[in-house]
Amino acid sequence: MASVKAALSTPLTAASRVDELTDRLVTAIAIGEYLPGSKLPSERDLAASLRVGRMTVRAAIARLVDRGLLETQRGRGGGSFVTEQWSASSSASVHRTLSARWGSLRDTCEAVSRLHGTISRAAAENRDDDDVTALRHRFAAFRDAESGLESQKADEQLHLAIFAASHSETLTGVLRQLESAVSIVAPAHLWGAPDGMREMEARALADHERLVDAICDRRADDASRIAREHARIDFELLEAALRRSGVAN
Repeated sequence: MASVKAALSTPLTAASRVDELTDRLVTAIAIGEYLPGSKLPSERDLAASLRVGRMTVRAAIARLVDRGLLETQRGRGGGSFVTEQWSASSSASVHRTLSARWGSLRDTCEAVSRLHGTISRAAAENRDDDDVTALRHRFAAFRDAESGLESQKADEQLHLAIFAASHSETLTGVLRQLESAVSIVAPAHLWGAPDGMREMEARALADHERLVDAICDRRADDASRIAREHARIDFELLEAALRRSGVAN
């Protein structure tokens, strides 16, 4: 027991920090936090959100460039952009990262699901006419969005409109904090692997239509139930990624 405690209390070396961050970023790409064509946050922003040094971020990004998962562009509008969502070499990183965090991820995802239900109930009870207009507009944008990155961005905007309709900054603040423990890109949601993306988007479209209708019609119980079920998609995608990475090893 003493040796285990000593190992846990031993500070990570700089190389270990780069290894861990590399695994985290590979996993973020594999599970659809960052989709092909999307731009990573700046080194400074990533370092702040992940609580590591900028040199650690720079070294991890360089590794992903070497693996072909990212490409860097210089000049105005430049940065690091995702080129691939999943590669054969990603599986070990994904499996390590998800396995190590699994208990925490499962617990946090359940809390996130419950909070989405609570916020959607509040939206159904508190929404005004402007909120209804915004929700209908955001739903239409999601329905018409192209698959992939555009659809993910439209999904984010729709959920932000639901947050606004709840008129509860406290609840939405707690939810954002919890979601950031699961996903680097929160409040954007996971988008999964390419082979299941269209099926997931079709399911999300049906969920969104029922959820927006329930909120606009002030059916609070229905809004809460639909939102809780819909929010569980994130954990299902994590489960799928863990299974896929384990089979590939």
